[in-house]
Amino acid sequence: MASIWDERFSGEGYVYGTAPNGWLEAWAGRLEPGSRVLSLGEGEGRNGVWLATQGHRVEAVDGSSVGLGKARRLATERGVAIQTTVADLATFVPASGAYDAVVLIFLHLPPPLRSLVHARAEAALAPGGVMVLEAFTPRQLAFTSGGPKQLELLYEPVALRLDLPGIAWEVLREEEIELDEGPLHRGKAAVVRGFGRRSGSTVSS
Repeated sequence: MASIWDERFSGEGYVYGTAPNGWLEAWAGRLEPGSRVLSLGEGEGRNGVWLATQGHRVEAVDGSSVGLGKARRLATERGVAIQTTVADLATFVPASGAYDAVVLIFLHLPPPLRSLVHARAEAALAPGGVMVLEAFTPRQLAFTSGGPKQLELLYEPVALRLDLPGIAWEVLREEEIELDEGPLHRGKAAVVRGFGRRSGSTVSS
Protein backbone atom coordinates (compact mmCIF):
# COMPACT_ATOMS: atom_id res chain seq x y z
CA MET A 1 0.00 0.00 0.00
CA ALA A 2 2.79 2.43 0.87
CA SER A 3 4.26 2.02 -2.61
CA ILE A 4 1.00 3.23 -4.19
CA TRP A 5 1.11 6.38 -2.09
CA ASP A 6 4.86 6.77 -2.57
CA GLU A 7 4.19 6.88 -6.31
CA ARG A 8 1.28 9.29 -5.90
CA PHE A 9 3.39 11.64 -3.78
CA SER A 10 6.54 11.36 -5.90
CA GLY A 11 5.97 14.47 -8.01
CA GLU A 12 7.29 17.90 -7.19
CA GLY A 13 3.86 19.35 -6.45
CA TYR A 14 1.48 18.59 -3.59
CA VAL A 15 -1.40 16.49 -4.89
CA TYR A 16 -3.82 17.76 -2.23
CA GLY A 17 -2.31 21.22 -2.03
CA THR A 18 -0.46 22.87 0.83
CA ALA A 19 -3.40 24.67 2.45
CA PRO A 20 -5.15 22.96 5.37
CA ASN A 21 -8.41 21.10 4.99
CA GLY A 22 -11.27 23.58 5.33
CA TRP A 23 -13.17 21.63 7.98
CA LEU A 24 -10.04 21.31 10.12
CA GLU A 25 -9.28 25.00 9.71
CA ALA A 26 -12.83 25.91 10.73
CA TRP A 27 -12.64 23.96 14.01
CA ALA A 28 -8.98 24.28 14.96
CA GLY A 29 -9.75 27.33 17.06
CA ARG A 30 -11.37 24.97 19.57
CA LEU A 31 -8.01 23.32 20.32
CA GLU A 32 -6.21 24.42 23.45
CA PRO A 33 -3.04 26.45 22.79
CA GLY A 34 -0.01 24.23 22.30
CA SER A 35 -2.07 21.06 21.94
CA ARG A 36 -0.35 17.77 21.20
CA VAL A 37 -1.97 16.63 17.95
CA LEU A 38 -1.88 13.23 16.26
CA SER A 39 -2.64 13.31 12.53
CA LEU A 40 -3.19 9.86 11.01
CA GLY A 41 -2.79 9.47 7.27
CA GLU A 42 -1.10 12.86 7.08
CA GLY A 43 0.31 12.39 3.58
CA GLU A 44 2.31 15.37 2.33
CA GLY A 45 1.82 17.48 5.44
CA ARG A 46 -0.73 20.15 4.59
CA ASN A 47 -2.73 19.71 7.80
CA GLY A 48 0.01 18.92 10.26
CA VAL A 49 2.27 21.73 9.09
CA TRP A 50 -0.56 24.25 9.27
CA LEU A 51 -1.39 23.11 12.81
CA ALA A 52 2.27 23.57 13.74
CA THR A 53 2.13 27.15 12.42
CA GLN A 54 -0.74 27.67 14.87
CA GLY A 55 1.54 26.67 17.75
CA HIS A 56 0.53 23.03 18.18
CA ARG A 57 2.88 20.07 18.65
CA VAL A 58 2.15 17.68 15.81
CA GLU A 59 2.95 14.03 15.23
CA ALA A 60 2.20 13.15 11.61
CA VAL A 61 1.80 9.44 10.82
CA ASP A 62 1.63 7.93 7.36
CA GLY A 63 2.67 4.79 5.52
CA SER A 64 4.45 6.80 2.83
CA SER A 65 8.01 7.91 3.53
CA VAL A 66 7.84 10.00 0.35
CA GLY A 67 4.78 11.89 1.58
CA LEU A 68 6.28 12.55 4.99
CA GLY A 69 9.53 13.69 3.39
CA LYS A 70 7.53 16.36 1.60
CA ALA A 71 5.78 17.17 4.88
CA ARG A 72 9.13 17.87 6.52
CA ARG A 73 10.16 20.01 3.55
CA LEU A 74 6.93 21.99 3.80
CA ALA A 75 7.46 22.42 7.54
CA THR A 76 10.96 23.80 6.92
CA GLU A 77 9.60 26.21 4.31
CA ARG A 78 7.01 27.42 6.82
CA GLY A 79 9.54 27.76 9.63
CA VAL A 80 8.05 25.10 11.93
CA ALA A 81 8.85 21.54 12.97
CA ILE A 82 6.66 18.46 13.10
CA GLN A 83 7.38 14.92 14.25
CA THR A 84 6.92 12.40 11.44
CA THR A 85 6.39 8.67 11.89
CA VAL A 86 6.40 6.29 8.94
CA ALA A 87 4.12 3.43 9.99
CA ASP A 88 1.55 0.95 8.76
CA LEU A 89 -1.66 1.94 10.50
CA ALA A 90 -2.51 -1.75 10.88
CA THR A 91 0.28 -2.07 13.44
CA PHE A 92 0.73 1.51 14.70
CA VAL A 93 -0.51 1.89 18.28
CA PRO A 94 -0.35 5.46 19.63
CA ALA A 95 0.20 5.97 23.34
CA SER A 96 -3.02 5.88 25.33
CA GLY A 97 -4.31 9.25 26.48
CA ALA A 98 -1.26 11.08 25.11
CA TYR A 99 -2.88 13.56 22.72
CA ASP A 100 -5.09 16.60 23.05
CA ALA A 101 -6.43 16.17 19.51
CA VAL A 102 -6.60 13.54 16.80
CA VAL A 103 -7.07 14.54 13.16
CA LEU A 104 -8.59 12.08 10.66
CA ILE A 105 -8.91 13.82 7.31
CA PHE A 106 -9.85 11.64 4.32
CA LEU A 107 -8.36 8.56 5.96
CA HIS A 108 -10.18 5.75 4.14
CA LEU A 109 -9.61 2.19 5.33
CA PRO A 110 -11.35 -1.17 4.82
CA PRO A 111 -13.96 -1.87 7.52
CA PRO A 112 -12.03 -4.19 9.91
CA LEU A 113 -8.93 -1.97 9.81
CA ARG A 114 -11.05 1.19 9.99
CA SER A 115 -12.66 0.03 13.23
CA LEU A 116 -9.28 -0.91 14.73
CA VAL A 117 -7.59 2.37 13.77
CA HIS A 118 -10.55 4.42 14.99
CA ALA A 119 -10.55 2.58 18.34
CA ARG A 120 -6.84 3.27 18.76
CA ALA A 121 -7.32 6.90 17.76
CA GLU A 122 -10.02 7.33 20.37
CA ALA A 123 -7.85 5.67 23.01
CA ALA A 124 -4.98 8.02 22.12
CA LEU A 125 -7.03 11.05 23.21
CA ALA A 126 -6.80 12.41 26.71
CA PRO A 127 -10.19 12.84 28.40
CA GLY A 128 -11.76 15.91 26.85
CA GLY A 129 -9.48 15.65 23.84
CA VAL A 130 -10.77 16.72 20.45
CA MET A 131 -11.36 14.64 17.33
CA VAL A 132 -11.68 16.32 13.92
CA LEU A 133 -12.81 14.10 11.05
CA GLU A 134 -13.74 14.44 7.41
CA ALA A 135 -14.27 11.60 4.93
CA PHE A 136 -16.18 10.76 1.78
CA THR A 137 -19.56 9.04 1.98
CA PRO A 138 -21.01 6.51 -0.49
CA ARG A 139 -22.72 9.42 -2.25
CA GLN A 140 -19.25 10.45 -3.42
CA LEU A 141 -19.39 7.70 -6.04
CA ALA A 142 -21.62 10.03 -8.09
CA PHE A 143 -18.88 12.68 -8.20
CA THR A 144 -15.43 12.94 -9.78
CA SER A 145 -13.70 15.08 -7.15
CA GLY A 146 -11.57 12.31 -5.65
CA GLY A 147 -11.71 9.56 -3.08
CA PRO A 148 -11.89 5.76 -3.26
CA LYS A 149 -14.16 4.07 -5.78
CA GLN A 150 -14.81 1.04 -3.55
CA LEU A 151 -18.04 1.33 -1.57
CA GLU A 152 -16.60 -0.37 1.51
CA LEU A 153 -13.96 2.37 1.84
CA LEU A 154 -16.56 5.14 2.15
CA TYR A 155 -18.02 6.16 5.52
CA GLU A 156 -21.47 6.63 6.99
CA PRO A 157 -22.12 8.56 10.22
CA VAL A 158 -23.71 5.49 11.84
CA ALA A 159 -20.52 3.46 11.32
CA LEU A 160 -18.40 6.25 12.78
CA ARG A 161 -20.59 6.40 15.89
CA LEU A 162 -20.15 2.64 16.32
CA ASP A 163 -16.38 2.85 15.79
CA LEU A 164 -15.99 5.79 18.19
CA PRO A 165 -18.43 5.21 21.06
CA GLY A 166 -16.44 7.34 23.50
CA ILE A 167 -16.65 10.48 21.37
CA ALA A 168 -19.37 12.95 22.24
CA TRP A 169 -20.02 14.49 18.82
CA GLU A 170 -20.85 18.15 18.78
CA VAL A 171 -21.22 17.81 15.01
CA LEU A 172 -21.39 14.67 12.87
CA ARG A 173 -23.21 15.24 9.63
CA GLU A 174 -23.23 14.61 5.91
CA GLU A 175 -22.80 17.52 3.50
CA GLU A 176 -22.31 18.25 -0.17
CA ILE A 177 -19.43 20.69 -0.57
CA GLU A 178 -17.12 22.16 -3.21
CA LEU A 179 -13.63 20.78 -2.75
CA ASP A 180 -10.57 22.76 -3.85
CA GLU A 181 -7.64 20.87 -2.34
CA GLY A 182 -5.01 20.43 -5.01
CA PRO A 183 -5.44 18.56 -8.30
CA LEU A 184 -6.82 15.34 -6.73
CA HIS A 185 -9.59 16.91 -4.62
CA ARG A 186 -11.49 19.36 -6.77
CA GLY A 187 -15.22 19.75 -7.46
CA LYS A 188 -18.51 18.81 -5.84
CA ALA A 189 -18.12 16.19 -3.10
CA ALA A 190 -20.23 14.22 -0.62
CA VAL A 191 -18.59 14.10 2.80
CA VAL A 192 -19.22 13.31 6.43
CA ARG A 193 -17.78 15.87 8.85
CA GLY A 194 -17.31 15.47 12.56
CA PHE A 195 -16.07 17.37 15.59
CA GLY A 196 -16.28 15.86 19.07
CA ARG A 197 -14.59 15.27 22.38
CA ARG A 198 -13.57 12.12 24.21
CA SER A 199 -15.47 11.37 27.37
CA GLY A 200 -13.64 10.78 30.62
CA SER A 201 -13.84 6.99 30.46
CA THR A 202 -10.93 4.81 29.37
CA VAL A 203 -11.13 3.22 25.94
CA SER A 204 -9.20 0.01 25.32
CA SER A 205 -7.21 -0.52 22.13
